[in-house]
Amino acid sequence: MAPKPDIEKRFERGVFASRWLMAPMYLGLIVALAMLAIVLVRELIHYAPQVFSMSAEDVILTVLTLVDLTLAGNLLLIVLFSGYENFVSKLDIGETEDRPSWMGTVDFSGLKMKLIASIVAISAIDLLKRFMQIGDARPEEPFSEPHLFWLVTIHLTFVASGVLLALMDWLAARTSKH
Repeated sequence: MAPKPDIEKRFERGVFASRWLMAPMYLGLIVALAMLAIVLVRELIHYAPQVFSMSAEDVILTVLTLVDLTLAGNLLLIVLFSGYENFVSKLDIGETEDRPSWMGTVDFSGLKMKLIASIVAISAIDLLKRFMQIGDARPEEPFSEPHLFWLVTIHLTFVASGVLLALMDWLAARTSKH
């Protein structure tokens, strides 16, 4: 095989180095994670003093909101860690005991599945919150039947997308590599 021309080698090194353009995006995800943490703390500060006067349904809705925020934070961490390790550089943090077991093992296919599973869970929680507000005389966000229809339709679209992504990954794993 003939050696590559020098210009081609330099170009390929530049293409490879371009992965570092993703670093500011991961920094943005860290800021987004901090934003979620601030919103969670704000929600706790708002609702904690009211806990003794809240109905069971209101407490459940508050808890679902906190779970929703936590799932979104988990999603950000998964994308942040696995995306950085898959597309930019391996995290050199050593083998500390609190290192998540999945770090360094989630490939792009696994990242897609974790992403869609998190989106489905977040959508399901939002849908559950809306269903619990049916019949509530004072819903915080009033909704109509068409609104509820679209929430269910969007949720089912996420579920179907997840199933189809899993099917595509399963089929890809079964086919011989080219």
